[in-house]
Amino acid sequence: MSARDYEVVIGLEVHTQLRTVSKLFSPAPVSYGLLPNHSVHPICLALPGVLPVLNRHAVELAIRAGLATHGEVRRHSVFARKNYFYPDLPKGYQISQYEEPVISGGWLDIAVEDDGSSHTKRVRLVRIHLEEDAGKSIHDPAIAGGATHVDLNRAGVPLLEIVSEPDMRSAAEAVAYLRTLRSVLRYIDVSDADMERGHLRCDVNVSLRPRGSETLGTRTEIKNLNSFRAVEAALGAEIRRQAELLDSGGAVVQATMAFDPDTGRTRMLRRKENADDYRYFPDPDLVPLVLSDAQIDAVRAALPELADARCTRYQRDFALSEYDARALTASRALADLFEGAVAQSSPARAKPIANWLLRDVQRVLNDRELEVEHANITPRALADLVVAVESGKTTVQSARGLLPELVERGGDPIAWIRERGLEAVSDTDVIARAVDEVIRDHPADVERVRAGEAKVLNFLIGQVMKRTGGKASPQAVRELLAARITP
Repeated sequence: MSARDYEVVIGLEVHTQLRTVSKLFSPAPVSYGLLPNHSVHPICLALPGVLPVLNRHAVELAIRAGLATHGEVRRHSVFARKNYFYPDLPKGYQISQYEEPVISGGWLDIAVEDDGSSHTKRVRLVRIHLEEDAGKSIHDPAIAGGATHVDLNRAGVPLLEIVSEPDMRSAAEAVAYLRTLRSVLRYIDVSDADMERGHLRCDVNVSLRPRGSETLGTRTEIKNLNSFRAVEAALGAEIRRQAELLDSGGAVVQATMAFDPDTGRTRMLRRKENADDYRYFPDPDLVPLVLSDAQIDAVRAALPELADARCTRYQRDFALSEYDARALTASRALADLFEGAVAQSSPARAKPIANWLLRDVQRVLNDRELEVEHANITPRALADLVVAVESGKTTVQSARGLLPELVERGGDPIAWIRERGLEAVSDTDVIARAVDEVIRDHPADVERVRAGEAKVLNFLIGQVMKRTGGKASPQAVRELLAARITP
């Protein structure tokens, strides 16, 4: 059998850092990039006599996440001690939730692109629970020499663990789920979900079973994946490993795995622990978390409009296609930029504004590996640029030339168009002279157009645009060329 003869079963455990000022049980600040052990507190260090105090805002963010993913917010939940021993865990246990989490159930609908086809799938959630992060062990020889150093800045940082059912059947579905979840978390201001900074980390559980079987295979867990590419590559490697092992008559052992991007292979770290190994029991220093209907309703009332509702509204109010509306609402920052630009212009220009955002602005962002949240282009600047093109004040080519600067450092595109001499050529005599020169210099191409080769006309238009420095209206050039060539 090959990997294609097996059905892949995937479930994800995602840890996301909450957007709070302080840690989950201490007043130590949550900061990124500080010197090691400079964001700690006696509670983080587990010094004798200290007691944890729950961060109210972290609870509110957990409720937000539960409501946005259609889960049940439990009125009664319990913090437990998850016991294990590691150098970066000063207490010898982690405060987490297990049997009674703050959120139960829920689901996310994901749009999956796989091998040229697309489909929508619902992925169910098991639970969402609060827990504190551990510290960080540093094994890098350049820093620690031959030893291991411990940085406790991260110890106690509030996390949500979001556990899915094993509903995904391919690496493409797992990545689509992760992208959708990250978008939701950002939309509702629960987390920055910055994977490069470790704000969103993923443990992937995967098993194989013969196609048609209802019995789950033995699963392995790949730990601490922090990019979409890593999730996809690690799943591919582990699926191949398990298929080869099963084909050779071997058995998959339940284990914790690591993925090595250099070799493209997974390797076993340790036999997988079960919940019993952690000896969970209620934390005696923390009373149960009890939520009232009023508290939950207050969080619900403060939720922003979610992506699905916004997508429907864009199709209704701005006559956008479902594809464009869904692409715009995949990011709250992108949707805010779109709506702001429409508000600065008019609903009639919603479609061209959407086109510029999804095509040209997105291209600039991709080229510079920037998120739209970090772009400096304002709604006013985007609206003014689109209006300048639509009204003929400047050309598409000139406007595209301004975009990189607008994205990187912001500015006034109308002032730049004037200062840099980027106004569109509207003098018909100037355009006509350029058209006549191109017709004179390219007689063979003119004859090809007359013979019915319509595509050659685009070449001639390009030649006219060169002679006008890209400032002529392409539509005006097209009309004049067509009139001159085929009178």
